[in-house]
Amino acid sequence: MAADVIITLKIMPEGLEINLEKLSNDCAKKIESFGGKIAKTEEVPIAFGLKAIVFKFFIDEAKGWAEENEEELASIKGVNSVNVEEVRRAVG
Repeated sequence: MAADVIITLKIMPEGLEINLEKLSNDCAKKIESFGGKIAKTEEVPIAFGLKAIVFKFFIDEAKGWAEENEEELASIKGVNSVNVEEVRRAVG
């Protein structure tokens, strides 16, 4: 039986003018298309009014998380960068 992993992903927008709600929705749809189940989404202040979008989601360990998934997320209009902050096995 495969376990789930919990991934924390930080998405940096291209700038202050980016609509974070739309960007968050676009990224969430893409994460779900990879088989991810989003547990939490939050906007985190970075500096000078710029905010990052942080996703915590579950994905089947057997599917894993590949660099190609990050590249697809990075190709979404308005995304500057994608960074995996944490990957850990779900317990329980």
